[in-house]
Amino acid sequence: MFGRLMPTEGKFFDLFSQHADLCVQGAQEMVALMTNFDDLDKRAHAIETIEKQADKVTHETIDLLHKTFITPLDRDDIHQLITRMDDILDLLEDAAQTVSLYDIKAITPEAKRLAELCLSCTEKVKVGVSLLHNMDNSEKILAICKEIDRLESDADHVMRAAMSKLFRDEPDVRNLIKLKAIYEILETVTDRCEDVANIIEGIIVENA
Repeated sequence: MFGRLMPTEGKFFDLFSQHADLCVQGAQEMVALMTNFDDLDKRAHAIETIEKQADKVTHETIDLLHKTFITPLDRDDIHQLITRMDDILDLLEDAAQTVSLYDIKAITPEAKRLAELCLSCTEKVKVGVSLLHNMDNSEKILAICKEIDRLESDADHVMRAAMSKLFRDEPDVRNLIKLKAIYEILETVTDRCEDVANIIEGIIVENA
């Protein structure tokens, strides 16, 4: 009986990796969007499409969780991990839609830097998740989690400096409000990546 359940257990890790890969794709599109506004509609649509694909992976994971008697990780950890990863893409889609709806004409270097940090964080999440199937990788995974924490801290610093510059130098109140919203959403993406890292760290501690 238990032998027959093993392929199902492994499926969870496949789904985590699929989702993490979509997070990276979404963040790549966000960096491209912040680099070249000429492709705004195309990039925003691409992020929306990726987010919908990730939703399907999330739903499949939760459905599998309900159907599986023996899970490779604690049920709550599985649920939290996939939902926090889903939050990452939800926020990236939110950022793309905000840029479009607010009719922002030009992006700042700070916004582009925050998008790049989002990409770096998602890339680390992808690597960490890909190693999670084997607890022999625990030291590598914990090192990646520390790297995500560092990147999130970098994003905090970038946002604080960006906000300071914005309130000091931006004469147009409407533009200030628009850019402030973009900064906050992008920084929150790195927060959600840190949440994922914290969940992974907890999994390592529980299963070490």
